[in-house]
Amino acid sequence: MGQILMEKLLDVVIDQNGSDLHLVVGREPVVRIDGKLRTLKTKVLTPDDTVALMKSITPERNQQELQEVGGADFSFAYGDKARFRVSCYKDRGTVAVAMRLIPNTLMSFEEIGLPTQVQNYLVEPRGLILVTGPTGCGKTTTLATMINFINENFDRHIITIEDPIEFYHEHKRSLVNQRAVGEDVTSFGEALRRVLRADPDVILVGEMRDLETMSAALRAAETGHLVFATLHTTSAEGSINRIIDAYPVGQQEQIRVQLSVTIVLILCQQLLPRGSGKGRIASFECMTSTAAIRNLIRENKTYRVESQIQTGKKFGMVLLDDHLLGLYQQNLITADDALYKARKPMELKQKIDEWDATHARQVETSRAGL
Repeated sequence: MGQILMEKLLDVVIDQNGSDLHLVVGREPVVRIDGKLRTLKTKVLTPDDTVALMKSITPERNQQELQEVGGADFSFAYGDKARFRVSCYKDRGTVAVAMRLIPNTLMSFEEIGLPTQVQNYLVEPRGLILVTGPTGCGKTTTLATMINFINENFDRHIITIEDPIEFYHEHKRSLVNQRAVGEDVTSFGEALRRVLRADPDVILVGEMRDLETMSAALRAAETGHLVFATLHTTSAEGSINRIIDAYPVGQQEQIRVQLSVTIVLILCQQLLPRGSGKGRIASFECMTSTAAIRNLIRENKTYRVESQIQTGKKFGMVLLDDHLLGLYQQNLITADDALYKARKPMELKQKIDEWDATHARQVETSRAGL
């Protein structure tokens, strides 16, 4: 049952443009489509079912890891159709599986809706570019698009360190090496320690999980490399604070100086259902490194970063809530979804209500003119 059923389940995910597949005991398989969970009309899964399904796709060493530590992560190629990022874990003594579909094709800046000015920062010879946001918000896709842009347009040596590798990059104008944590190297920190000896120009760190990784990433950004990394933070201010707070108090002043010099761009991302009901669309907060921003980081005044972003539109900066409002005004998302993802929902609701009232008056005026 395992292999045949798994193939059918994966086909459903691909055919229906799903993003995730969940297999847990005591429930039918569940697929996430456009951000919403949909139950498939099949049998309720038993403990034997989930074990068989897990074994049909999981390498031996990952099965052993699941038994020993209660969880295993890896990527899995489903023929030529698609690749999946897989997380197997124990759930009340049974086996559960969560699979994330990795699209086969890399998206363009326009398709993602990335602010076009972001491209200007990808030519920087050194510095730190952070893409942040909650799990499942599309950080990996955005990073892959950025790496692909460099790969197509510049001759650089790009090294990615990922857990697991999701998008595969071919050598184009650039030379691209991809290292999987757990396969090619033991940890992010270990990979970063060794990566500088491989003569890279661009380094992608899948996730800055710990102090060792953060320190190595900052050091690489400071010493003439363009470093891309992710954090699970939801604002530019929060991203800066997360890095600084990871260090002992005695080192924080030094790190603020280091960060103010190395930070190039922070992009905070959220994914929302499209207003049409089909597909999803990304919303962004964008902070670029200006002299004023660098001063605020150095002087421990990150609480003023938000107002600086608000007044920095000419530098391509935008706050998440302002970007959400723009998407709503273009009829791309609903008001409810915008407010659900907003950082300050009450303030955004007021702006939406004001815009709705103005829009309604304009419609009435144009009708009266007719």
